[in-house]
Amino acid sequence: MKILPTGMQAHLDSGATTLCHCWKLTCANGEVSGFTSHDRDLVFDGVIFVAQSGFEASAIESSLGLNVDDLEVIGALQAATLNEAGLASGKFDNAEIEIYRVNWKDVSQRVITASGNLGEVRRGRVEFRAELRGLAHHLNQPTGRLYQYGCDVDLGSAKCGVNLDLPAYRSAGTVSGLPFPADSARVFTASGLDAFDNEWFSRGKVLWTSGANEGLAMEVKLHGKAAGVVTIDLWQEMPHALGVGDAFVITAGCAKLADICRSKFNNLVNYRGFHMMPGNDWVQSYPRQGGGNDGGSRL
Repeated sequence: MKILPTGMQAHLDSGATTLCHCWKLTCANGEVSGFTSHDRDLVFDGVIFVAQSGFEASAIESSLGLNVDDLEVIGALQAATLNEAGLASGKFDNAEIEIYRVNWKDVSQRVITASGNLGEVRRGRVEFRAELRGLAHHLNQPTGRLYQYGCDVDLGSAKCGVNLDLPAYRSAGTVSGLPFPADSARVFTASGLDAFDNEWFSRGKVLWTSGANEGLAMEVKLHGKAAGVVTIDLWQEMPHALGVGDAFVITAGCAKLADICRSKFNNLVNYRGFHMMPGNDWVQSYPRQGGGNDGGSRL
């Protein structure tokens, strides 16, 4: 049961209310943004809730037990802090969100109606749709280590121990060409990477240091090198088209396999996978006497 602030219950009982919704977003980097469905900005708790975002919200589906409450928020891509570039860069991924019901004539009369994290975000040409997941969604997330063949930590993290600032694993480059105009925000040829082997940067990351995407980063799907031409294919398109001369910093990638950890990074001592775990062929084997090539175990 929610306890309403002083005066709000009387306001609700009056039959003529002046209520609106306010949304407060807190990103992983600590940046806070506020938005409201009212036609003018509101301020409380030191946050300015801007009206120009044009937010709308679906009905909140709430239930007893541990089911995840669900809500869809719809908004226009026009607020200064909420735009297509920010959504595409992952700035708002899993951001904490609080939804208030506020008396816009007296903002001290407000109550939190829902809270959780942003889930899937879909972007259109002029609007976005974001899923709000209730607090129970954390119970669906895996915790602790996984018993699996591949490594379960990020390359360069404290548990990994690889220093990605070393010249062997990091390089600066420049966009030298856009071979596929339809994919001009994802595929490009690069200069400055000739010293590295084919696929050295596959599964790595590109951080743009100049151009329209300056400050944004994206994972590398494939690093190819053929006939002296270096091609970089990103996993997703950048928010803005790339241009010849755009500068970037690229870091090496890891396939999360023990052989790669040993040969490429000399870091097998910190490998966090279970590469000696038996595979399906071992599980399906059976004991037998003598030799042979039928996959059975010898007694």
